[in-house]
Amino acid sequence: MAERALLVGVALSSQAPGEAEASLLELERLAGSAGAEVLGRVLQARRGPDPATYIGEGKARQLKERAEAEKADVVIFDDELKPSQQRNLEEALGVKVLDRTQLILDVFAGRASSNEGRLQVELAQLSYLLPRLVGMGAALSRLGGGIGTRGPGETKLEADRRRLRDRISLLAGEIAQVSRTRELQRQRRRKGNAKVAALAGYTNAGKSSLFNSLTSAKVYVEDRLFATLDPTVRAMEMEQSAPMQLLLVDTVGFVRKLPHALVAAFRATLEEVADADVVLKVVDAADPAWPGHLAAVDDVLGQVYKRYLHDRPEPEPWLVFNKCDQLSPAKLKALKAAHPGAHCVSALNQDGLEALRQSLRARLEKGLPRGRYLIPHDALGKLSRHFAELRILKQEWTEKGLLLEAILSKEMKALEPYRVKGTKGGR
Repeated sequence: MAERALLVGVALSSQAPGEAEASLLELERLAGSAGAEVLGRVLQARRGPDPATYIGEGKARQLKERAEAEKADVVIFDDELKPSQQRNLEEALGVKVLDRTQLILDVFAGRASSNEGRLQVELAQLSYLLPRLVGMGAALSRLGGGIGTRGPGETKLEADRRRLRDRISLLAGEIAQVSRTRELQRQRRRKGNAKVAALAGYTNAGKSSLFNSLTSAKVYVEDRLFATLDPTVRAMEMEQSAPMQLLLVDTVGFVRKLPHALVAAFRATLEEVADADVVLKVVDAADPAWPGHLAAVDDVLGQVYKRYLHDRPEPEPWLVFNKCDQLSPAKLKALKAAHPGAHCVSALNQDGLEALRQSLRARLEKGLPRGRYLIPHDALGKLSRHFAELRILKQEWTEKGLLLEAILSKEMKALEPYRVKGTKGGR
């Protein structure tokens, strides 16, 4: 039976108009994803959160009356509560109280299917729990299950600090091993002259659908938040061969106020974004709230780069508007005019995808050596093995041999004796 939930948010005077309401609407989707029946939303305007109860004693009394009248099982707050605030609210309201962080962690726990995903989610949950152990006797003794209790399990929640720290240390070690394995894979890609574009975007913006369309992969796709947690790497399909492998990485979606514990725990996943040559920021063009979503993506990417770049330059950002087929011609024209460097595509209808592929290839091939070569007939056999590392732009058979104009994946000494005079290897 679904838990009945009331949602509570605070509109601060420092926030932009409509920001708190948009965040609360997103909280409603998160609660629905966690299996809750949302009874209603409460939004309070304040200069700042109340230190004791977040919403103030008077509002807490009103909320208690409403929770009793509507028979709510849980009240979910659209922010991360301090441990003392959560304890005080549970005493004042007489029902289970969760904050936004717990809800997001719960949704992630329900989505994690791979061993890597479960490790990362559990680490985030326990890292969130550790500073909240003191005074959480009532919360830790819950046996009813429901939202906020999935993941580590009751035995871990009842563990003391030492056992909890030991478990966190063990999980961190296992994730570090996963991270090292992924780093070895990235090193092999770099040695193989592979170039990487990573998809990043708001959850449910259509990243996985776009990934499938560009690579012919079969990544799980569903119209729900956080359908994909684990990074997937596939070669991008191109109409013409390229001198290097073009790889695309699909990653976890972002939301507003993504918990710092998740950013830290999803190290192995988010390092894939930080290591990319290009980051495609995918935006749902049909969602009127996309500017706020893009701001949330930029905020999370800023956290990722700060944590994982290690003095390397940031990947080049590309803006990709998905679901453009759902826009009217006038809105599409206005969107293109406002963002002339962006790509407008539809992963569903394949609109604009070939132009995106070609732009990506041109960007990733920029700086590669290129030239014109005349390969004599008697040298074709010994040089043919190098042709897989070329993208042949033009070719012509002549009496003296094969005349090629090509882009190379790297400098090739074997071809230099056959370079046509008057041309130079360029980048």
